[in-house]
Amino acid sequence: MGNEAARTRRDFIKLGGVAIPLLSIAGQAPAATNAAMRSALKYQNTPNGDKDCAACAHFIPGKTATDLGGCKLMAGDTEISPKGYCTAWTAKPK
Repeated sequence: MGNEAARTRRDFIKLGGVAIPLLSIAGQAPAATNAAMRSALKYQNTPNGDKDCAACAHFIPGKTATDLGGCKLMAGDTEISPKGYCTAWTAKPK
């Protein structure tokens, strides 16, 4: 039983040596798009007249006014253009 416990501990430590770097990389995942929702909502990177994502109630702004942001309706999508548009566009409350 002593050898079994020692082997299990070694295996756990080996696994930690692989898992910890992978988890740290996962935290720095590249930007993502939600292709299914983009298609369903007919998202485009250009405005529709005066309607754009920056003026939409669902838009989650990026760090600056021109940076890509997110959308409350497109879960996981971090590449929404402030100048984009989709059919779910709703004016921000004034």
